[in-house]
Amino acid sequence: MPTPNEVVTKMMKHDQFSQWLGIEVLEIKEGYSKIQMKVREEMVNGFGIAHGGIAFSLADSAFAFACNNRNNLSVALDTSINFTKAVNVGDTLLAEAKEIHNGRSTGLYLISIFNQNNEQVAHFKGNCFRTGKTHL
Repeated sequence: MPTPNEVVTKMMKHDQFSQWLGIEVLEIKEGYSKIQMKVREEMVNGFGIAHGGIAFSLADSAFAFACNNRNNLSVALDTSINFTKAVNVGDTLLAEAKEIHNGRSTGLYLISIFNQNNEQVAHFKGNCFRTGKTHL
């Protein structure tokens, strides 16, 4: 049985979007992930703040790493996000995904996103479907 770290390492190797975001994996445990990235200039919207899709994408990657790291290929069924603070160029964002429910066919995860000042900038909730297929 592969370890959670081995599963996420394989996922990251093939995840071009997470690589483009500049995601760094900080910690992986069963049903849990902690990742971070730095917001770059090309990630801002017309208001000069980070596009909402940037925080969403970071949270979505944390969600994917947490719900897949038991080597059971899982896909998103439903996700939502609430933004609580603006994100700016140069900010370092940290996303922490925690498992709330680990069912046979579904899982529920809450992801908190913080900036470098430990201010929460968004809350993300993800519900996944477990396919029964494996990564490794």
